[in-house]
Amino acid sequence: MSLRERAEASNLPKSGSVEVLRARLIKHQILSNLDLSWEGIQSMPHKEIGEVLKIFGIKSSGSHKERRQRLWLHLNYDSRRMTIERLAEIDREKLHELCHFLELPLTGNRTVLMGRVAGVLTSQSNGWGRIKRSLRRNGLPMTPKVVNREIDDNDEESFVDISRDDSLMLEIIDEVSNAALEDAHDSLMVGFEEADFSTQGDILTIQARVDDLDRMISTIIKNRDGIWGEKESDLLIRLAMRRGWPLKNENVKERVREVATNIAEIKGADLDKISDSEIDKTGHLERIRQKLSNVEKILAEDKEL
Repeated sequence: MSLRERAEASNLPKSGSVEVLRARLIKHQILSNLDLSWEGIQSMPHKEIGEVLKIFGIKSSGSHKERRQRLWLHLNYDSRRMTIERLAEIDREKLHELCHFLELPLTGNRTVLMGRVAGVLTSQSNGWGRIKRSLRRNGLPMTPKVVNREIDDNDEESFVDISRDDSLMLEIIDEVSNAALEDAHDSLMVGFEEADFSTQGDILTIQARVDDLDRMISTIIKNRDGIWGEKESDLLIRLAMRRGWPLKNENVKERVREVATNIAEIKGADLDKISDSEIDKTGHLERIRQKLSNVEKILAEDKEL
């Protein structure tokens, strides 16, 4: 069962990216007994909120305030849409509301408020929205069997047993591949209606081949030591064009690059790093240059003699 099917079966909204769906399912099916509203997050002890962040698979370190901000962002926004660039499109009233939920000062004009929110997004960069790469590669680490939560003024604690849902959490992670394909379908269709007829035809053709795209990405990652960057993206485009994919349009080509990078990251690839093979190649060339340099020195010494 895919993430969207699981959400639909649970009467939950099935819109949004893979990560948004995953967070929604964990919130409602695994941590349903916890109050994860803004007020509930504010009342969580420092240690408990760290455990909750681990369950969601996102960064769990930082101050108490940073943890509260991160959890609230993860539960309420898509990290690919809530970006510094998009803050310019938000009006002052919405920015004022964001400052309130992010526990920031509420005074100042729109520019000041936007700067404060941008500061939080910068400090929380890569800390929320997408599960940590180590979890994608190795599966979820052993999660605590209980989550402590204060329930009254007498410091009595109740325990939410989540062990029964361990299999669900692992299943959600294991479904990354299928969910990534669903997300790829949606991403390819962004702005589809505004595109010209020819571009629409190209996008529909590529969308029908998303499974092939996924396989090519997996093959490239495997042969590039788990790396995904500009060179790997270029290689993908060349392979796809060799197979007759309609990629002459630069906009379509760029859309495929973006979708491929998202799939590669979800698969656990290291982005924008140099592969071991390239490092070995660089070292090999350097050794050859060194040997040639030594030969030239010997020849020069022979001439002097």
